Amino acid sequence: MSESKVIFSTHVLHPEVTRDLQALGDYRVASAPTPDAIHTESEGAEIIVVRAKISPGIVIRERGLMACVRHGAGLDMIPVDIATQQGVLVANVPGANAKTVAEHAIWSALALLRKYPMVNSDLRTVGWEAGRRHSNDGRELSGRTFGILGVGNVGRQVAAMAGHGFGCRVIAHTRTPANLPDGVVSVSMDELLMQSDVLVLSCPLTAQTTGIINGGAIAKMKRGAILINVSRGPVTDEVALGKALSSGHLGGAAVDVFVDQPLPRDHPFFDLPNVILTPHMAGITEESMLRMGQGVVTETTRILAGDKPENFCNPEVWDKFRTRFP
Repeated sequence: MSESKVIFSTHVLHPEVTRDLQALGDYRVASAPTPDAIHTESEGAEIIVVRAKISPGIVIRERGLMACVRHGAGLDMIPVDIATQQGVLVANVPGANAKTVAEHAIWSALALLRKYPMVNSDLRTVGWEAGRRHSNDGRELSGRTFGILGVGNVGRQVAAMAGHGFGCRVIAHTRTPANLPDGVVSVSMDELLMQSDVLVLSCPLTAQTTGIINGGAIAKMKRGAILINVSRGPVTDEVALGKALSSGHLGGAAVDVFVDQPLPRDHPFFDLPNVILTPHMAGITEESMLRMGQGVVTETTRILAGDKPENFCNPEVWDKFRTRFP
């Protein structure tokens, strides 16, 4: 393979990762992580490092594109079917930020149970006693039932922290119950909804999970339960979630992912005092960015050397790829 392959990233990456990718080829970064900038500036890319949505048009247009390498685990930002049709490799870096996302979920649960959003707001805007008053309704995480929808890398880390760190009873609904960690109880979807004091959504976005937390599902949840979404926005019905939070049926929610991103400034969630909103950053820390970036460097190095990626997401494309790049 040529040494001057164009490596295009949708985002600025960790400095050490940037240095390593610059050593591998002609490294370029989008001027902004917007659809227009990515579409225009990815022209000529042979490796695309993906942290923002890549349109099918880019994959079809770039006749020299070798691979889309996901800076993370979720593949919803890559048109995998189109890439496969075009003979383009798809790789990802699963598990590199699982601990980071799990810490975010636990932190969110603690903050919501202790009424932190309201305490912080009222202390700052009204005064000491107004903030302190919320403590009477605060609840402890220890010993509660912690539910997890989707027990992949993130779900397993959440289960370990909740179970071993806080003595929670951990239940889960997953496609592969035989693979659950010791101590995690497999339950039906209805049982998960009805029994969870805290419910964490950490499942992939699929046809089956899209809209799975709808109005009917939320109605089955305990009054006062906490919902945490570190999966993808379309897993929940945002209108139904907003109604349940406004009515008090749910005690609070932490939402890191949304149907529309960036979250529109007029979104109703902004007006709800019992919601923690974060801009799709549950998996982002200095440490996780380095780990994910190092995974990208490893996969890019292998691909440029003519080898299969370690985390090969569309292995059926290999023969067509080798025909394109003999």
